[in-house]
Amino acid sequence: MRFPVTALTLALTLSSPAFAAGPNGGQVVMAEDHPVELVVTDTDLTFFVSEEAGQPIATAGLTGKAYIQAGGKTETVALKGAAPNRFVGALKAPLPPGAKIVLSARVHGHGLQARFER
Repeated sequence: MRFPVTALTLALTLSSPAFAAGPNGGQVVMAEDHPVELVVTDTDLTFFVSEEAGQPIATAGLTGKAYIQAGGKTETVALKGAAPNRFVGALKAPLPPGAKIVLSARVHGHGLQARFER
């Protein structure tokens, strides 16, 4: 029984996304081959979306949603596209440690989802 538990722990550890620091100081994950950076303040969420090569993707006029799970509750935050490559939304309260955040948006005809953990 010890081996399956060890194997499961190893699999979950290896499948966890690797968070790197982005140019704006936030966490970066890859989503549909796009680097997406999340920057959180006490009042806002900002997602920066880029092409594979790091070039900004125009997001002005686009919309999306962020789903936040924290403390057993789920909150939805409306996001608005802003130049040059941002999705921005207002928070009702600062995010606690361990909060899970999912970006969901349509970017120029295709869906984009990115998952983060605070």
